[in-house]
Amino acid sequence: MSVIDAGPAPDRHRHTRPRSAKIHLIDDGVGKYVFNVEKGSLHSLASTHRASLESAMEFGDIKRAELMASGLGLDIMQPINFKPPKTVPLKAISLAVAQKCNLGCSYCYAEQGSFGGNSEHMLPSVAKASIDRLINQSQAGEAVTLAFMGGEPLTNCKTLHASCEYAAQQAAKREVPIGFTMTTNATLIKPEDIALFQKYKFTLTVSIDGLKEENDALRPFLSGKGSFDRLSKNIKALLATENRVFRVLARVTVTPKNTNLPYIMPGLLAMGFDQIMFSPMLSSPSGRDQMQAEDLDKLLDQLILCGEAFYAALEKGKILPLANVTTMLARIHNYKREQYPCGAGGGYMGVSAKGELYACHRFVDDEAGHMGDISSGVDLDKQSSWLAQRNLQSQSPCTTCWARYLCSGSCHYETIKRGRPACDYIRGWAYHCLALYTRISRDHGWALKQLVAD
Repeated sequence: MSVIDAGPAPDRHRHTRPRSAKIHLIDDGVGKYVFNVEKGSLHSLASTHRASLESAMEFGDIKRAELMASGLGLDIMQPINFKPPKTVPLKAISLAVAQKCNLGCSYCYAEQGSFGGNSEHMLPSVAKASIDRLINQSQAGEAVTLAFMGGEPLTNCKTLHASCEYAAQQAAKREVPIGFTMTTNATLIKPEDIALFQKYKFTLTVSIDGLKEENDALRPFLSGKGSFDRLSKNIKALLATENRVFRVLARVTVTPKNTNLPYIMPGLLAMGFDQIMFSPMLSSPSGRDQMQAEDLDKLLDQLILCGEAFYAALEKGKILPLANVTTMLARIHNYKREQYPCGAGGGYMGVSAKGELYACHRFVDDEAGHMGDISSGVDLDKQSSWLAQRNLQSQSPCTTCWARYLCSGSCHYETIKRGRPACDYIRGWAYHCLALYTRISRDHGWALKQLVAD
């Protein structure tokens, strides 16, 4: 009996892989479009034009495809000639007020808060010096943000509470608007903490990796007991706050163990979170629970199902607070050709418990992201080098990718530590959101106005 060779398996990412750095073809199921990469615009295509462009792209005749697109009226610009800034003033800092944690998450970037060293508590004096560094260099009217990270910040409530009061006072004196944020596992929240969040209008990001089964498996207490019951009780208390003015967001770190997003999403929405966000685990210090290529493919499929649920809700007049969709739609609409994925190493830095400055909270106690200290300030040579090396035009293979301005090179920490294992996933999601944008523009303009407010 002979065996028939079926040939190579189909490439599921074939329609999203980079071919041209200037244009990409998008199909939303009803209409066909060409995406102008430098301008961020989408142009509707007649079927004959689509076929011609597809044929040229398929056979690798990219120059011809780009000339054809120009002939259809697309203003295909040259890539931006970006000159990295030498320095960027601080507009936000995160204080690692507690380099320790009461949970034992296997994948934790902070290694249970200690960042691979000894557990530390930030002294109030270090926090005050950090706040002075942030506020005193700001001009009246320039908004700044003070964030609290860990570990788990609520293991050091004394410094947390004192820092908020001091920052609010100093900001008022200099007429500097200040916002407060915190990332927490929400297991240690007490009534006095809720009062603090309400007083200073916090934005709280709660780390929660699913419903009870998923969260307890991934986010146990150090004793091994699951944390979901206590977390959910505290979330109810937060959301029941009378005349609540603080926001409560859910951030799900997705590992190979909790990829069932269409099940997790409605459960979190039912809990009452103001917004939810799914983010893949791409780099953990231990390597445990990192996403591999097959996991990212599954995640993309699951996230697309969530995107379709988002669109189905629009059909009923409801906007689901799914940040993966809303953030990308806003980025498509308010296209700015951003050269950095975030403010890390520029306008945003993390402060360790001892007062050292790092490119962001993930680099605490990591020389790769060291940027100076609170006493002496930002090391301008290190910052200049960082800004020169980490901008989009210095990243490979980003300069040839059609989705580069919807990604801006991806998380600095993850690319430094692991490279770029998620490019197909990122492009797949960008493609889906571009198609979603055209559908919403065509069928639900009322929602788009609310979604893309800059």
